[in-house]
Amino acid sequence: MANEAPTIDYRALLEEERASLAGQLSELGFGGLGAGLAYDSNFADTSQVTAERGEAEALARELRDALADVERALGKLGQGTYGVCERCGEQIVPARLEAMPAVKTCIRCASASR
Repeated sequence: MANEAPTIDYRALLEEERASLAGQLSELGFGGLGAGLAYDSNFADTSQVTAERGEAEALARELRDALADVERALGKLGQGTYGVCERCGEQIVPARLEAMPAVKTCIRCASASR
């Protein structure tokens, strides 16, 4: 019986991540293009509304950035360049890709940039 490493379905991991991020954006009210949360402009505590809007928009920006990374990774998967470090060109280890499917760099390059 041969010891074969389990095959990881990176496309499925990326698709799952994409669906999760899109769902989170939708829950925040940022599901469509240019969408955002609707606030009552007549609300008495406008500073509270402004603070909440700022927090929601910052979170939505982070989610959109992560979604863009996932889309880029899916594109690389289709081109056959998925799993290659964008800095050094070496292969990214499968455990890192499994943990963070849209990662751009190997652990060595990620550590060097800190």
